[in-house]
Amino acid sequence: MTIAKITPCLWYDGTAEEAATLYTALLPDSRIDGIVRAPSDNPSTPEGAVLVVRFTLAGMAFIGLNGGPQFAFTEAVSFQIATEDQAETDRLSDALIEGGGAQSHCGWLKDRWGMSWQITPRRLTELIACPDPAVARRVSEAMLTMHRIDIAAIEAAAAGEPTHA
Repeated sequence: MTIAKITPCLWYDGTAEEAATLYTALLPDSRIDGIVRAPSDNPSTPEGAVLVVRFTLAGMAFIGLNGGPQFAFTEAVSFQIATEDQAETDRLSDALIEGGGAQSHCGWLKDRWGMSWQITPRRLTELIACPDPAVARRVSEAMLTMHRIDIAAIEAAAAGEPTHA
């Protein structure tokens, strides 16, 4: 087993395996790499229960730790997924909010465990970085009216057409 020099560790209250299973089903080059069961009772996990889940998400290593209820996720850390089209944007958003998550503004959402995600179409990133400041401003203003990013609406905003997002 090779251990990366730096690996993000996500703290869960007994649901690390469930979360890793969902996350790895959503993106290519993703998998559960291993599960470590508690070798003895500890403050967060009884002996034999899942303590750590090692998983790869879109080629990046993560650890899910069943650490107990002491700490919750906040928006201070989020994961951005660059999407290719509206279908991928919608599929990922729907899957991540299913079961108790919530869509927020500008493509942000929280999954059922409280982890924040940014589902960001690549086209949005390109248009906001447009060298024409008028295009970038129109796209940014359109984005600010959206919950889930609507690629057709940001394209219309870039072109100077009215949007109804």
